[in-house]
Amino acid sequence: MSKQIIQTDKVPAPIGPYSQAVIANGFLFASGQIAFNPATGEIVLDSIQAETKQVMENIKAILDEAKISFNHVVKTTIFLSDMQLFAQVNEVYGSYFSADFPARETVAVKTLPRNVNVEISITAIV
Repeated sequence: MSKQIIQTDKVPAPIGPYSQAVIANGFLFASGQIAFNPATGEIVLDSIQAETKQVMENIKAILDEAKISFNHVVKTTIFLSDMQLFAQVNEVYGSYFSADFPARETVAVKTLPRNVNVEISITAIV
């Protein structure tokens, strides 16, 4: 098995022993993204919509680096700090997909890194 590490300066650099994304066996596996804005070095917490948009833009940057798009995403996992945020997150999330939506699960968790409200990971075909 061979694998290719995807790394871009357009998303937060890993702060531990993991990669932003890995391509293996025709799939891209992206680590969970939070609303870290690499241009400012700040977490975007203005609203849940702004937070989700930054998360999705970080995912887009990884997809761009791999030379694929949201059309290639086959599976997502959304982690929320509170299920009450689901509708607002879903509205922003959905705006990044046009058809043939990926499989998805959404779970509420006790806490997320840096006390954010949403983290999303994806799997895509390459």
